[in-house]
This record gives sequence, structure tokens and C-alpha cells, in this order.
Amino acid sequence: MAQTATIYRLTIALSDVDRGVYETLDLRLAQHPSESMRYMLTRTLAYCLNYEDGIAFSKGGLSSTDEPPVAIVDPTGLLLAWIDVGVPSAERLHKATKAARRVAIYTHFELTQLRREASSRIIHKVDEIEVWRLEPSFLGALEERIDRHTRLELVRSDGCLYATVGASTFDGTLERASLT
Repeated sequence: MAQTATIYRLTIALSDVDRGVYETLDLRLAQHPSESMRYMLTRTLAYCLNYEDGIAFSKGGLSSTDEPPVAIVDPTGLLLAWIDVGVPSAERLHKATKAARRVAIYTHFELTQLRREASSRIIHKVDEIEVWRLEPSFLGALEERIDRHTRLELVRSDGCLYATVGASTFDGTLERASLT
């Protein structure tokens, strides 16, 4: 019998001081049976930290190789941003840079792993790809507090992230890097 996705409802009070974005997001996320909680949280944080009009999670979920986990599309359907998670393949990144004006990766893996994969093939505009590394310990602490109905406060200020769930607050850095 095939497993089905687990649905999470996250209410996130977002205060992105660095970008001047202040919103309350009411998200419903489907966690695919093969998706780890850490990946789902990284995907969710990538959505929050790029929040603007036209942002959406992929419709195909993890099974879609033709679309990013998070995308920003303008009203005409033009793909403005391809936002990937983890360690995407060099082929996927090449395709992304051809398809979107901006490409960003959010990862908690060591950058050497990501750079090794990126150097395995020529990637169009590789030097323009944004890489954002989340601290694994930050994600680990957050993982333990997430349940199917969670209220979360998320603040980004001066490259630091602060997350509050209930009475617990966690902080971590958001490091900007490159693939080259």
C-alpha cells in the first residue's frame, strides 16, 4: 500500500528586516513520504526568505524534475526565480539558469559537496547562482518543535535567523556563498 503525503499547516509571522518584508503566512505543505523534515523545513524557509507576489511551491512536489521546489512567477507567467533546495544536480542548475532570471539554492549541506556537483559540468551563468547555507543545528532544533499545526515567528536581521515556536527561540546564521 502506497504511503500518502502528510499535510502540515504552518502559520508563520515573517519579519524579514533585511528585505523590509513583514507578513503573516498561512501555509499548507504536503510532505512527500520520501521527504525528510529537514528538507521540508529548508523548502519552507526558502519560501519565507524569498516571499513576494507570485511565489509558490511546485505543484509536482519532489517528483517533478521540471520545476523548482519554490518559484516566483510574474503575472504573465514568466519565471522570475527558480529556488532550489539541497544539492541539485549540475544538469538541473544548468536548466534553471536558462529558464529563470534568478536562481537560488538553499542548503544545509557542506558547500564542498554542492561545489563538487556544480563543477561536474558546465553550468550557464554559474557565477550568478545565489547559494544560501542554513546551519544544520538551527534546522535540527526547529525540526524537534514542528508538528502538523505549528505557529512560528521567523525573523531575519543582518544575516541571522531567529525562530520562535511556543516559548522556545532558536537562532542561526544564513550564510551567502557562491558555487565558484
